[in-house]
Amino acid sequence: APVLISILLGASFSRYQVEESVEHLLAPTHSLAKIERNLVDSLFPVNRSKHRLYSDLQTPGRYGRVIITSFRKANMLDQHHTELILKLHSAVTRIQVQRPGFNYTFAHICILNNDKTCIVDDIVHVLEELKAARSSNRTNFAITYPITHLKDGREVYNGHQLGGVTVHSKDRVKSAEAIQLTYYLQAINSLNDMVAEKWESIFCDTVELFQKSNRKVKMYPFTSSSLKEDFQKTSRVSERYLITSLVLVVTLAILCCSMQDCVRSKPWLGLLGLLTVTLATLTAAGIINLTGGKYNSTFLGIPFVMLGHGLYGTFEMLSSWRKTREDQHVKERTAAVFADSMLSFSLTTAMYLVTFGIGASPFTNIEAARIFCCNSCIAIFFNYLYVLSFYGSSLVFTGYIENNYQHSIFCRKVPKPEVLQEKPAWYRFLLTARFSEDTTDSEETNTYESHLLVWFLKRYYCDWITNTYVKPFVVLFYLVYISFALMGYLQVSEGSDLSNIVATATRTIEYTTAQQKYFSNYSPVIGFYIYESIEYWNTSVQEDVLEYTKGFVRISWFESYLNYLRKLNISTGLPKKNFTDMLRNSFLKAPQFAHFSEDIIFSKKYNNEVDVVASRMFLVAKTMETKREELYDLLETLRKLSLTSKVKFIVFNPSFVYMDRYASSVGAPLQNSCISALFLLFFSAFLVADSLINVWLTLTVASVEFGVIGFMTLWKVELDCISVLCLIYGINYTIDNCAPLLSTFVLGKEFTRTKWVKNALEVHGVAILQSYLCYIVGLIPLAAVPSNLTRTLFRCLFLIALVTFFHCFAILPVILTFLPPSKKKRKEKKNPENREEIECVEMVDMDSTRVVDQITTV
Repeated sequence: APVLISILLGASFSRYQVEESVEHLLAPTHSLAKIERNLVDSLFPVNRSKHRLYSDLQTPGRYGRVIITSFRKANMLDQHHTELILKLHSAVTRIQVQRPGFNYTFAHICILNNDKTCIVDDIVHVLEELKAARSSNRTNFAITYPITHLKDGREVYNGHQLGGVTVHSKDRVKSAEAIQLTYYLQAINSLNDMVAEKWESIFCDTVELFQKSNRKVKMYPFTSSSLKEDFQKTSRVSERYLITSLVLVVTLAILCCSMQDCVRSKPWLGLLGLLTVTLATLTAAGIINLTGGKYNSTFLGIPFVMLGHGLYGTFEMLSSWRKTREDQHVKERTAAVFADSMLSFSLTTAMYLVTFGIGASPFTNIEAARIFCCNSCIAIFFNYLYVLSFYGSSLVFTGYIENNYQHSIFCRKVPKPEVLQEKPAWYRFLLTARFSEDTTDSEETNTYESHLLVWFLKRYYCDWITNTYVKPFVVLFYLVYISFALMGYLQVSEGSDLSNIVATATRTIEYTTAQQKYFSNYSPVIGFYIYESIEYWNTSVQEDVLEYTKGFVRISWFESYLNYLRKLNISTGLPKKNFTDMLRNSFLKAPQFAHFSEDIIFSKKYNNEVDVVASRMFLVAKTMETKREELYDLLETLRKLSLTSKVKFIVFNPSFVYMDRYASSVGAPLQNSCISALFLLFFSAFLVADSLINVWLTLTVASVEFGVIGFMTLWKVELDCISVLCLIYGINYTIDNCAPLLSTFVLGKEFTRTKWVKNALEVHGVAILQSYLCYIVGLIPLAAVPSNLTRTLFRCLFLIALVTFFHCFAILPVILTFLPPSKKKRKEKKNPENREEIECVEMVDMDSTRVVDQITTV
């Protein structure tokens, strides 16, 4: 039944869809920045933002962008490079997108100016004027940075168009190592958007082809589609590595379940355990497809979540099978296995469902995290059902094969030892088995102890880890572990950089690196939007507005406008009507206000009186290199100012959509999952046989999570969507592996702590070791995938597995030998000398009537 269900649901891959909106996945769902963007778009549409197209002014839309630099740090403003850049510009504007019946060029889909010409970056006009000045041998032409003036008198900002700038006195540019060009496109309907998307693709090809013919320069193209393509590229570049991982896990799972004894070896169960996990994952994927869900690259982590949980459950069942008596019937042995292993497996599965269920709830503000947790919940639920049914049935079949003394691989009846003696050596080696009747009283009755891992743990490791001379070194090592974890924990950083989730050898990474190298002196342009009608002619209002823009480089009309008012000496007491008339008549004629109307929205009232309902200016903050956190701090600072300001304003930049409350949005699933896990552990403390189990389990989970977060930071992994999902999984992975060990130890009576530590390791250590080896082998190929997303995934999952293994096989076995619970012997209720012995003799007569005669001896 599980196989048929998986096949039927797997057929839904014909409806397979890929999520194309990175913002939908990774930007906080409930974000104030999205509301601010809607307000900004309603007040100042992109097609009205003429000559204000700084880097992503208010909405990226469709665009093509390229950074041009030189391998030898040459001056990109010299004659040779200037002509080269203008040739590239000419080639870009000639790009054609062929559609049935019409060929679209840049002129057909660009954002238009008032004179119906395409708007291009002001740096193009600067280069054209520079070329004209050289042609006419004029030496008085100067470019200033970050603000320069064109020959038409306009004041333009070039801080994001000139990079690696060296200046003379008075901000005159001496040289520039990089130049950035941006081409904005219209996307007003579906056809226009389709043409623009195709134009972006041809744009990248054109730039790359242009570079091949000009190898002395280096060009970094980037478009609005690059991030989406590079995010999904992780899935494509991971395919062969995942296949390698699957082959390695299958091989090791088979080897871990194999023995030299051909009857008691269980290689098929190792393979079928992995198949169980695969069927559950396929079923979950089918359900997601049928319900309209879309695939994204974060789903690459789900097979590894399933691998850690599913394989451990199957290996634990196999370990329980080894403890059953071989002279029992298969039904009795199977019942013993389910009674011994399925209770703990059910509890850990419930923990997975609770923690990931909280992550899949509407409380999660990151859509990628919510979808991941939802898919994980479905896969884990079906994995539980399939372990009960599919794997349980497989265990029964192999049990019958073992009882009939059939070969574990070929299912052929194994001949008696006397018959084997007549066969060749290789034949005897393949059919080596121990028969029950051959076992004498002096020999060990448990034939499974010949398994390599069982033999290693029982004969060597258990005695070594509980040795008195080893314990101090383990405790010292744990103190070192805590120290380094604390050092990393204090340096945790939030990863809101989207380049952390894309493949490495991509346009996004190359462009982002170049952008950070050459254009990090100034932050992205921040729009300062006043969305109320205020008395602009009032001096106090002017001063209020200027007060909130102190400390920033002002790239706007506003400061110039205020200075112009002061020069005219009309800024105080100017009537409103005269002010608006002056705006429409006098100011619009001034050169510096040639595009003044782009930044003010006028509204006519019933008496033809004009009112200013909204206005904007642009702020650029001075930033440090590689300090993305400064932009986040700037956003928070401006937000606080907007709450206390006398003037109603908002600030906006498209990157704010991803950064807005990112830390709280990302950390919420982890926080909620931790709270739910702790609550579940606390509640179940009243249900389990001993509450100390949950106390130890809680302390162990806290220790593991603390260590993983600390070492994750030291390993250059930031706290982002992927790492948080891994940390949620880490809670469950720790409980999966540590809960059986702690239960066996705490519930043990009589003997000593050391004896019960050894017993717990012997009973559960093999299953933990088997699943750990398969898990690590499956993770290793992931480290070679050329993607930042899989790099984060590998590092986090590897640390979780390593730290949990360290706790299971070193920390807990040592600490439990000298900490509670106590293992004092229970006092006998009766004196041995006065013990009452009852001997029962059962006699059966010919009519099968049972008669019991009790002979009591005192």
